[in-house]
Amino acid sequence: MNLKAIVVEDEANSREILRNYLNKYCPRVDLIGEASSIKEGLELIRENTLDLVFLDVEMPFGNAFDLLEKVPERTFETVFVTAYDHYAKDALNNHAAYYLMKPINIDELIKAVDFVQEIKEKENALQERVLNTNSRGIEGKITLPQQDGFQVLNVADILYCKADDNYTEIYLENKKILVSKTLKYFEEALSDFPFARVHKSYLVNVSEVVKYRRGKGGSVVISNGKELLVSASKKKELLSYFE
Repeated sequence: MNLKAIVVEDEANSREILRNYLNKYCPRVDLIGEASSIKEGLELIRENTLDLVFLDVEMPFGNAFDLLEKVPERTFETVFVTAYDHYAKDALNNHAAYYLMKPINIDELIKAVDFVQEIKEKENALQERVLNTNSRGIEGKITLPQQDGFQVLNVADILYCKADDNYTEIYLENKKILVSKTLKYFEEALSDFPFARVHKSYLVNVSEVVKYRRGKGGSVVISNGKELLVSASKKKELLSYFE
């Protein structure tokens, strides 16, 4: 995989050197932007999905740690680039992947990129494995794909799922989680559990149904008081759980 990266560095000469080194020695790095200030760096980070940020420590109107404080939920790795070695401890405390000293040593730069590459490949492999609809990993749990990784839920905690175009809203007792997967995906993923597709828009945890109301299709009341419509074509499947 290629790494989408940016450089945040106030010195034009330093940006040019790093850019040239990356182009020549690190072909699997796609440098998609450069910033000369904390403000510009934040804009690039917020506008793009990044794998790697090369970050100078000392810049006008702030430093690297000021920038990182403004990005608490980070999905990218950080390589600090600085002429001062006394920032190493702070870099570690901010979960830096690597710490490069200026002038940049090419071998160290390659090591830094390789290290981040390995981290990202392992993350992607893990996510692909646990998010496979045929693989639950831990009995009674399901993984929900998210932009920054995945969340593990107890299946029993899910009250119902609601379709929202190509997304699905997962309803728990006290919160809702929006996931970029279709309701069909969750119908298959939860097929080994007592979940019934009662409507084109709803997948219900049958264990949480407390009442059924008669009608053409009828409706069900969930344990949190929410009432959901049941399609006429889905009524038989739902009622089979209560025979």
